[in-house]
Amino acid sequence: MSDLNSAERLRRLHVAGDPLVLPNAWDAASARMVEAAGFPAVATSSAAVSAVLGYDDGEAAPVEEMLAAASRIVRAVNVPVTVDFERGYGLAPAELAERFAATGAAGLNLEDSHPPTGVMLDAGEQADFLAAVRASALSLGVDLVINARTDAFLRQAGSPEERLATSLDRGARYLQAGADCVYPIGASEPDALRELAKGIPGPVNVAFGNGRSSMAELAAFDVARVSFGPALQRRLYDTFESVLLPAVVSPVNP
Repeated sequence: MSDLNSAERLRRLHVAGDPLVLPNAWDAASARMVEAAGFPAVATSSAAVSAVLGYDDGEAAPVEEMLAAASRIVRAVNVPVTVDFERGYGLAPAELAERFAATGAAGLNLEDSHPPTGVMLDAGEQADFLAAVRASALSLGVDLVINARTDAFLRQAGSPEERLATSLDRGARYLQAGADCVYPIGASEPDALRELAKGIPGPVNVAFGNGRSSMAELAAFDVARVSFGPALQRRLYDTFESVLLPAVVSPVNP
């Protein structure tokens, strides 16, 4: 795929039953580690990047700092980079497309709940937003892989059956609006994952690490993309806090 642009390289890695595995990075150093381990693409986690920058998740970080972080990661590796861009940090679609394209990233996540509050956005409004981002990028001659995150499971919006129905409906709408992939974050029960992969008419991204399904099982469900989110960073930082610090810091005035 060396003759393809980075977005098309990333897009073609989304294969149902042979998922693209993305151990999410948070800075240039961790991105280089992901690339060196042989992964064909690098994804970021907004929570992990925000933590490095000294902010909470939920669009608390200034958009300029998030874009700069994305640019540094893109410059550090030779594989496509896809960025968790929350809900766009308040940027209008045209400005979002222009400023995001300047990072050189191949793709981005855009979610359908309000990051600071967790309130689900209107499905039609989100579909229009995704369509406008796609159209704005195309008007600039920019190809982007849009991963449309849908948050009914994460936000526990309704019963499990209602969350599934909402995710299926929104997934279809978002693909029709121009998204390349749908990410029903928070879905974890095997039966729900099977239904989502079967019922959403396009590639489906799920989160790994909930303890319910192995990577082989996710592949068998026909999932096309598997993300780790901030889990790897949190595990690393937990180790730093619980092992390294007590070993090197002496008690003061025992």
